[in-house]
Amino acid sequence: MPIYEYKAVKVDNSCDYCRDSFEELQHLSASELTKCPRCKAPVRKVISAPSIGGSKTTFDDKAKNAGFHKLQKLGKGEYEKKY
Repeated sequence: MPIYEYKAVKVDNSCDYCRDSFEELQHLSASELTKCPRCKAPVRKVISAPSIGGSKTTFDDKAKNAGFHKLQKLGKGEYEKKY
């Protein structure tokens, strides 16, 4: 299920929850929210950057646990084993 981000349309008539923005976990088939779940102020869906994959640390940990090695180039033809 995707996470959608919403923000208040009018800052004056909104609560702290929707004024800055809030996230809502919704089914793909669910209709988008039109009101804040807390104060019932009008909200709109905000386009935000997707989170694809994971952090580099997570990838390195998975590769290390799977038995792979990582090399770092030191100079011409010289490499150092990181793990």
